[in-house]
Amino acid sequence: MEIRLNRRFLLASVALGGAASLFPGARRALAARGPGSVVAGESVTPVPLQDVRLLPSHWLDAVESNRAYLLSLSADRLLHNFRTQAGLPPKGEVYGGWENDTIAGHTLGHYLSALALMYAQTGNAECRSRVAYIVQELATVQDKWGDGYVAAFTRKAKDGTITDGKIIFAEMEKGDIRSGGFDLNGAWSPLYNIHKTFAGLFDAQTYCQDPNALPVAVRLGGFFEAFYSKLMDAQLQKVLTCEYGGLNESFAELAARTGDAKWLRLAKRTYDRPVLDPLMARHDDLANRHANTQIPKLIGLGRIAEVSGDAHWQVGPRFFWQAVTQHHSYVIGGNADREYFSEPDTISQHITEQTCEHCNTYNMLKLTRQLYTWQPNSALFDYYERAHLNHVLAAHDPQTGMFTYMTPTITAGVRDWSTPTDSFWCCVGTGMESHAKHGESIWWQGAETLFVNLYIPSRMQWARKDVSWRMETRYPYDGQVTLKVEDVKAPAAFALALRVPGWVKGDLSVTVNGQTVPATPSGGYLVLNRTWHAGDTVALTLPLALRTEAPVEAPHLVSLLHGPMVLAADLASAEAPYDAMDPALVTSDVVRDMAPVAGQEAVYRTTQAGRPAQLEFKPFYAQYKRRSALYLRCFSESEWHQEEGVYREEQRRQKDIAVRTIDVIHLGEMQQEHDHGLRADGSWPLVYRGRNGRDLRSGGFMEFTLKAKPGPLVLQTTLWSKDVPRTRGTRILVNGKPLPSLNWPADMHARFVDVEAAIPEAWTQGKETLSVRILPGGSRSNGPFFGVRLLAAGHKGSQ
Repeated sequence: MEIRLNRRFLLASVALGGAASLFPGARRALAARGPGSVVAGESVTPVPLQDVRLLPSHWLDAVESNRAYLLSLSADRLLHNFRTQAGLPPKGEVYGGWENDTIAGHTLGHYLSALALMYAQTGNAECRSRVAYIVQELATVQDKWGDGYVAAFTRKAKDGTITDGKIIFAEMEKGDIRSGGFDLNGAWSPLYNIHKTFAGLFDAQTYCQDPNALPVAVRLGGFFEAFYSKLMDAQLQKVLTCEYGGLNESFAELAARTGDAKWLRLAKRTYDRPVLDPLMARHDDLANRHANTQIPKLIGLGRIAEVSGDAHWQVGPRFFWQAVTQHHSYVIGGNADREYFSEPDTISQHITEQTCEHCNTYNMLKLTRQLYTWQPNSALFDYYERAHLNHVLAAHDPQTGMFTYMTPTITAGVRDWSTPTDSFWCCVGTGMESHAKHGESIWWQGAETLFVNLYIPSRMQWARKDVSWRMETRYPYDGQVTLKVEDVKAPAAFALALRVPGWVKGDLSVTVNGQTVPATPSGGYLVLNRTWHAGDTVALTLPLALRTEAPVEAPHLVSLLHGPMVLAADLASAEAPYDAMDPALVTSDVVRDMAPVAGQEAVYRTTQAGRPAQLEFKPFYAQYKRRSALYLRCFSESEWHQEEGVYREEQRRQKDIAVRTIDVIHLGEMQQEHDHGLRADGSWPLVYRGRNGRDLRSGGFMEFTLKAKPGPLVLQTTLWSKDVPRTRGTRILVNGKPLPSLNWPADMHARFVDVEAAIPEAWTQGKETLSVRILPGGSRSNGPFFGVRLLAAGHKGSQ
């Protein structure tokens, strides 16, 4: 078994970063480009992050804001559980949010990576000293355990008591494996958690040259080597039904860094067949799968391919990237609704407040970089740029340094921001990393070619040719890009490849020292071959034009773009209530109806098309505290005349439900069930007719908590109409009291229906939450139940 330890593979692993999804038009762009490389056979890697410095821009603003946040956090507070579980006294109080739950410790791995990346990006010495401190603390904890173990997650026992998480491994070694979704023997995604620790240690070694990081990672790997050795393959498959992040990537990375083939064997065993076999067979089986659970696995397969030299392992990652970017992604580059993939090409049915999760985009960008090292193709960076600009920037408020979990695509949606010390969601962790490394994908290098893939103001030292470059631009607000050779030790001959985005229409121009020069088109790049001297200046002008895009299945649902930048109608402040009807466009040519707003960059206003009033479109990513309309229905005059009444009534119905909703749990979805404290017995999650749900067997129950408020309330449960007859005996208890009557629908046409029950007002007085328990009737199986919603009493809104 050959382990390849060359520079390309090492850089391919440490330079991966980001997260995201699809955009309309990607399929056409890829088809137009084809799979060709710029330079056949040339190995391509990113210019090391430490050799790139950002110049003033929105990207630098994000880095500086994130740096301030990182340095405001306490390493000792993030290390609290690591120390206490090993029997060491804590040096800081545990943080709140997810760090005070059974997933505790996941943030430290992200934080370690973010500090290491921030050191590489900025040279900040405090970041490096914190990395050294954290790694030393982890080594101390590991020494106390004595067997390589180092972690901070906890586990909740069946009686509700919280213990340290290590006990689950002893249970599983004995054959007691209770695995599914996010829960593994009472711990929340513990292997995902471990993957974050591995990744942080690797980044500490790569970017800070920490001498202790790899030894800690090797000893942690040894703990898992012993654990794996005690499991039969069927048992390990059961373990892997719980989210394990990119643990396969971690083991492959250990192989690359140590040269020891045993880690590669572990990486290959970390392969859950039900998910990965279809993707390796080029079959899109993603619908109703938790999106971010899957993406890191594919990155791991790619790392196995790189380390082993076996291209077979590339099949799944390549197919997965194509499927997600072309069939499962939104205009801003993100993917998934309520964290789950839907059926291919159904974006228009999933434009909600629960899109798009930042972690997904972080990992999709990481996968994109990986694919690019295998075969440089500018179409990969058409996607990368889309998601990096329109989703990653949108998920971070540069004024506060806080992060979103979801970036909603629903009209008038509001971005929900983290707090400094009481959130620590997964997307806070990936946000810390994303905004520490915006310089990592601008400049790429081959043996004789320098690639420019992103147009972000920056300075770069290219050690390979001993030449430094400076890029100045106001892109994507302006299409003018200037690149200057600031210094070169001696005149150097090489090719400069400038990416031409797939959306470019019309003429573009490129000059060197003010003179128009021939540029060879190749693989989506303009390639300048010459001998470069200090002071040489390249000027590239990319024509930025307005255009529209639409989901392939809904051509009348349009979004507006300016070059790579997605625009959205600016509706109102996020802080004020909003009850207006959703806006629409009535025109045969959206672009022609737009007029630029004087004195504002990339801001346009409808002249006649806006309904119910004219609309102003601004960059979506920057509408941090605004309500936006990202997707708008576009009608012809005749269509609008026919549909205006129906359109307004549907808008009224949807808004009535939204206004009355106090809380809702989407059953069968792991995160939703966890957030509502679901407990169940004799009940299993499932997917039916494209929707996640949960059935209920005789003798079982399901119980969860919903937020409440005083006053008359209605409990609404969604079922499939044909399942109503055998579910009529279901009993629903609120705070232990059975609801007096359920309003069962009489219409049995095949559709999703709502069963409603009024909650006596006396039951809600003084209550901020309600406990809801569902018990089955006499039938062997009740449901499936697809969701339970608590509403203020009012007019019934049918589905």
